[in-house]
Amino acid sequence: MIEFSDFLKVDIRVGTIVEASINKEAKKPAYVLKIDFGPLGIKTTSAQITQLYTLDDLINKKILAVVNFPVKQIGHTFSEVLVLGAYTKEGVSLASIDNAENGDKIG
Repeated sequence: MIEFSDFLKVDIRVGTIVEASINKEAKKPAYVLKIDFGPLGIKTTSAQITQLYTLDDLINKKILAVVNFPVKQIGHTFSEVLVLGAYTKEGVSLASIDNAENGDKIG
């Protein structure tokens, strides 16, 4: 079990995907995403979400991501955030949100 204070350390923010491309260097199929987090700027990540989404599906999609994990290198991509989603039978389904601004904090 974690304490509530542990949960408060996780910085989850709203962002909009502005670019998506195939991550050719990833070991498992993945996309490179550029996500606009408003005042936090545009952050890059690699996400294994290719089963349920095409590149076109992702543009302008409003998602949730953890923005305060250490940067992780995946192939040639430096992943700055972790997008959130649910593991379904069909693949990862992104957590999304309506009626929120880029950079809004979830908590």
